[in-house]
Amino acid sequence: MKKTHYKEFMAELIGTMFILLFGNGVCAMNSLFNLGGYINITFAWGIGVFLGILVSNRISGAHLNPAVTISLVITKRFPKNKMLYFIIAQMIGAFLGAALVYYFYQAKFLISDPSLSHSANIFSTFPAIDSFIPSLISEIIATAILLFGILAIVDHFIFDKAGWMAPFAVAILIVGIGMSFGGMHGYAMNPARDFSPRLLTAILGFNNNGLTDGSHIWLVPILGPLIGGPIGAILYDLTIGKK
Repeated sequence: MKKTHYKEFMAELIGTMFILLFGNGVCAMNSLFNLGGYINITFAWGIGVFLGILVSNRISGAHLNPAVTISLVITKRFPKNKMLYFIIAQMIGAFLGAALVYYFYQAKFLISDPSLSHSANIFSTFPAIDSFIPSLISEIIATAILLFGILAIVDHFIFDKAGWMAPFAVAILIVGIGMSFGGMHGYAMNPARDFSPRLLTAILGFNNNGLTDGSHIWLVPILGPLIGGPIGAILYDLTIGKK
């Protein structure tokens, strides 16, 4: 791996890890300690994205999400030969972030949920209603909004020569989507953010984890973002976008 590729790989890994540290961390605080609430959750996920962008943007462009990387490839904003190692870095970073949160709170898990039967939702998303299609549609729409918003933010601040403001705007976008569209399936919008922590819960022996429990819950936050992201990016280009 070339030095540039290595730096990009590590930037995507660490940036995605930061998202999960704060995102899974606030969910653990809410679930294990009953501290905070949904407003705290939406803001902490936004803070995680903000910090993830800050630590990675200068080096890799701060994709931090396979749906973002694939959408940028499809709309010819990013070279497809870099796509695979970006996605691998994002998946590893999300796994490490979730693992650090688990081991930080491990002693509390042993008290609050010793059988690991009802706390997998700290790490991954689950549906509000037991129906696949509404959950999938919610993830498609939320991720389409995310990509449309990201591209609009980036173009706006580049035009105004104020790129330093983009991380703040993207963080606000994440908070807004969470507050407005988070109820149906937890607004994952990111296959790495959801699947890697879910894989961790399966490895650690969490029950009802949405991956090894016979359900197909894990498919929603993978398929939805991978469909919705390109839709949002393409709609942006077809309407107000400028590559």
